[in-house]
Amino acid sequence: MKTKILMVCLGNICRSPLAEGILASKLNAAKFEVDSAGTAGYHVGELPDRRSIATAKQYGIDITNQRSRKFIKNDFQKFDYIFAMDQSNYSNMVSLAETSEDRAKVHLMLNQISPNSNSEVPDPYYGGDQGFENVYQMLDEACGIFAEKIS
Repeated sequence: MKTKILMVCLGNICRSPLAEGILASKLNAAKFEVDSAGTAGYHVGELPDRRSIATAKQYGIDITNQRSRKFIKNDFQKFDYIFAMDQSNYSNMVSLAETSEDRAKVHLMLNQISPNSNSEVPDPYYGGDQGFENVYQMLDEACGIFAEKIS
């Protein structure tokens, strides 16, 4: 049975699709399944942001087949690990959790780099194209650390 991992941000069109693509590229697809979702339903069915797609492509990662979806309570049963990109998403997911086991599945992504720091993945839109590159680099480091832990 595959270990299932979910990457979550607000809209599921910039940070979480990048995180999904990066982590999936670091794990054995026969053993792991990676998906992404958003805590808000703003972009359901949409492609990732064109800048996320372009940034991922620079590193040989194709995220063009991803489609935005909303995080739902059933995700707690479906996934073994759930990573939030920022504190507000983390709080939203924890508030939806009905059990301590569900709450224990939820983690802040950048805590992989700096445990217990409660660091957040910044919104790439504030930095233009460089913002997407900076976010990619942070996610790549965090995903690399996590991939080593579970592989």
